[in-house]
Amino acid sequence: MNRTNRLAALLIAPLLLLILGSFLLPVGVTLLRAVQDREVAAALPQTAAALRGWDGQGLPDEAAFAAIVRELGAALEARRIGDVAQRLNFERTGSRTLLLRTSRASDRLQAPYRASLPALDARWGETETWAMLARATGPLTSLYLLRAMDFTRSPAGEVSAVPVDERLYRTLFLRTFGISLLVTAICVLLAYPVAYTIARLRAPWSSIAMTLVLIPFWSSVLVRTTAWFVLLQREGPVNAALLALGLAEAPVQMLGTRFAVVLALVHVLLPFAILPMHSVMVRLDATYLRAAASLGAGGVQRFVRVWLPLSLPGVLAGGAMVFLLSVGMYTAPALVGGDRDQMVAWFIANFMSRDVNWGMAAALSAYLLAMTGAVVALVRVLTGGVALGARG
Repeated sequence: MNRTNRLAALLIAPLLLLILGSFLLPVGVTLLRAVQDREVAAALPQTAAALRGWDGQGLPDEAAFAAIVRELGAALEARRIGDVAQRLNFERTGSRTLLLRTSRASDRLQAPYRASLPALDARWGETETWAMLARATGPLTSLYLLRAMDFTRSPAGEVSAVPVDERLYRTLFLRTFGISLLVTAICVLLAYPVAYTIARLRAPWSSIAMTLVLIPFWSSVLVRTTAWFVLLQREGPVNAALLALGLAEAPVQMLGTRFAVVLALVHVLLPFAILPMHSVMVRLDATYLRAAASLGAGGVQRFVRVWLPLSLPGVLAGGAMVFLLSVGMYTAPALVGGDRDQMVAWFIANFMSRDVNWGMAAALSAYLLAMTGAVVALVRVLTGGVALGARG
């Protein structure tokens, strides 16, 4: 490596470290949490060891029964039973009650535990309960990835769909991508004429117009979304204007609707569509249009056959940027949307902050990352890498 290459590597190293520490490492940890299963093995190591030698037929031997009685009592005293109960209850409703009841009665139970445990609760005499415990001993699990797509494992270990009334996440992803596609289409349609106009303006008007486009970045997304929360209230300015103009006889319910979510997202993300389009359009050579005019092409023909194809990379880049930001948006749906308008990001935040279920949060994040990655790859293929800053 010559001196120039060493200097270049030295200059790039901080950027690579930043990417590694702020993106690649967190993403890797997130993907790992989606398949990790360590709560049961950490709190009940002897039980986990005893179940590893069990063939899954009938009930395990006395050593497994004795180990779980002893370790559940110790976990209750050490206040570590909550993680185990939460993990097992997520797979099978009612497991929390079973574990807490057993741990509180552990001092009163006597050997042989293969008799006393089922006498305390009949579920300890079921093979399915022990099979669930064996699956939860880790170190890896497919539970969260399956549940994030509305699948689960039967007591026999077979993958099957959850009951119809419990299916949620596939609809959630379809809703998220549907809203994001609608927002993207609206932003592209609104941004294209704005970007075209700014690109054709002369200085200093072009600079003034670009400043107006950039003004929304001077305030946070939370502030801009909160403004829509105020504007769209039943007693807000929008309803007051509708009533004053005679366009409505009573206040219209706009907060908590899909309309409010789309409107807030379009307002927040529109500049992200304008900027890539403008950056492409401002570099287009006007001589192509003059050449087309000299060959007899009218205004519509010049736009459709010359300007639009040349500006398409900017359109795709702007659309991709809006879509990628939209699918991960949390603030706007949470503030102005209803229960049926929440997107994947809201559920991820809910699992992390309220349910403290990092596995499900990581699984939803992994699927969202994979799907948005597929969109990026598609845009790269369609534009030869130009739209996202690469070169084919």
